Amino acid sequence: MFYPLRVDQISFFSAEARGPRAGDLAGVLCGHGQVVSFGRTAARLSVELGEGLRARALAMECGRRGVTAEVTSSAEGQPLVRTPFRVDLLPLADDWCAGEGKEVPGRFLLDGPTLRMWVLACGIPTERGYLLPLDPEAPDTHDPLSAALGTIGLPAQRVGPKAGGPALRVTGRRRLATLEELVGRPPAGAEPLWPTPNPLRRAG
Repeated sequence: MFYPLRVDQISFFSAEARGPRAGDLAGVLCGHGQVVSFGRTAARLSVELGEGLRARALAMECGRRGVTAEVTSSAEGQPLVRTPFRVDLLPLADDWCAGEGKEVPGRFLLDGPTLRMWVLACGIPTERGYLLPLDPEAPDTHDPLSAALGTIGLPAQRVGPKAGGPALRVTGRRRLATLEELVGRPPAGAEPLWPTPNPLRRAG
C-alpha cells in the first residue's frame, strides 16, 4: 500500500528540505538547553550534555548554521556546548523567554532541521522506541511540544522519570522511520544517538 501524502509531508518537513539556519537552534531549547540575553544587544545559547561525542556533533551542527559554539565543561565537569553572545540569537531569546521562564512560542512549528537539533542535544534511542527529553525545569513547554510533534505526524507518548523522562517517546516502526527521515543523516560520530526503526541495525 502506498501513502503519497505521507511521503510529500516528510519531504516538506525533512532536514534536507531547506538549508540550515540559526533558527534551527530552537531544537536545543525543546530539551534542557538555555538561552540568556545581554540586555537588548545579544543572546547566548548553552546546553550541558552527557557525552563528548554529542557535544562535538552539536557544536559542528551549530557551525553549519553560521553560529560558532565551543565545547567546554560545566561546573559539574560535564561537556557543555556554548555559543558566544550574538545578535542573531536575540530572536530565540525573545521567543522562548518572553515570560518568567522558558516557554514555547505561540507560532512555533517543528520541522526536520529543528527536530535534528533536538535529537542531537538530548535524543535517546531505546529498545522501546526513541526518547525526546523535555526540560524538567520548564513543565509548561511539555504540552506544546507534544502537540508540535503530532502536527508533523509523530504523535508521542509522555513518559515520566521512571521511564527516563520527562520525555516524549516515539514508538512503532512507521513513526520511527518518519523520525529518521525528518532528521536526516547523522553527523559523523553521532550514529549511536540516531533514531532508527530497527534497533538491531544499530547494534550491528
